[in-house]
Amino acid sequence: MLMQITGRDVATGIPITAMVEDGRIVAINRAPIESELWISPGFVDLQVNGYFGLDLNAPNVSPDAISQLTRRLLSTGTTTFAPTVMTASEPEILHRLKCIAKTRGTDHISRDCIPYVHMEGPYISALDGYRGAHRLDAVRPPSVDEFERWQDACDGLVGLVTMSPHFANSEEYIGYLTARGVLVSIGHTHASGDQINAAVRAGARISTHLGNGIPLKLDRHPNPIWSQLADDRLSASFIADGHHLPGETFKAMLQAKGLERSFLVSDLVTFGGWPTGIYEGPSGDVELTNDGRLQAVTSRLLAGATVPLAVCIGRAIRMTGRPLSEVIRMITEIPGRFAKGRGRMAVGDRADIVRFRFAEGQEVISVHDVWLAGQPMATAIS
Repeated sequence: MLMQITGRDVATGIPITAMVEDGRIVAINRAPIESELWISPGFVDLQVNGYFGLDLNAPNVSPDAISQLTRRLLSTGTTTFAPTVMTASEPEILHRLKCIAKTRGTDHISRDCIPYVHMEGPYISALDGYRGAHRLDAVRPPSVDEFERWQDACDGLVGLVTMSPHFANSEEYIGYLTARGVLVSIGHTHASGDQINAAVRAGARISTHLGNGIPLKLDRHPNPIWSQLADDRLSASFIADGHHLPGETFKAMLQAKGLERSFLVSDLVTFGGWPTGIYEGPSGDVELTNDGRLQAVTSRLLAGATVPLAVCIGRAIRMTGRPLSEVIRMITEIPGRFAKGRGRMAVGDRADIVRFRFAEGQEVISVHDVWLAGQPMATAIS
């Protein structure tokens, strides 16, 4: 059945109609009428820990919870996401991987949305600040044998690993994963410039939420931020929720890294979408303020991100002065290069499409409808 989806192209502002058949875009034509709706590829989020009380890293995580999470994200325009498993013991990690694999095997919508799993840790820095909210007792050196056990548990679903390259066997480990088509990202690291350079030579290609997972105070130079920012072989993800990076910092980092090597992640956690208040977190009580900041009650330090990519669009525009067309690329085409070519809207591409309303000066887009592989999904959940 041939379907027509019309809106203003986010790249050009010109009204277009995407012709969709059998889940694919078969033609894109100029529309004869104007539209108040913007049309965009579905959003691509390579770092999601949870949302709306659904926690991928909870001890009791289940396939049902992951299916619900998928649908929550779809309602905000995110049609591709990488479930992100954080630092934990090996039995805990294996349980989470098995749940994600089972979900993809039984729920076709989750299968369509999840290209792979992002392992954030456990091979990260054990030092305070660099480690962030990750558990100290579960941090450990990279192990190829453990990686293979991960893959055995989830049918080879691990596709992205965030690690710190300060370990003695980092180059060997990175080379091993790269040879198997697994992406390696540098993050939560106190590695030296030489160690970061060696990791990139071995195959690392991404920096995870650059500017975060780092202590409040650093040496002016050198430090891990400069080393990663200066390396043009590394693309970088950023959290543009308005809390994780000050506007001027984000703007300067984006200018230094360049648009083509920059993309956004939400780094969403389970408290996203909840009312303001104080909640019990895995490492102590946290407070969710009315502006969306999640912070530890005792230290007031950030305890995670709470808004999806749809909310980050307006905030990124405000912080950087970049146009809508560029910010949309940072949540579609550019991260999609690391997600099996997702986030594009061209003839032959899978029809993952979002239509939304947005006017200059707005903080948040209003999602009108979402299409996943040519099928209409639920609209935004308020």
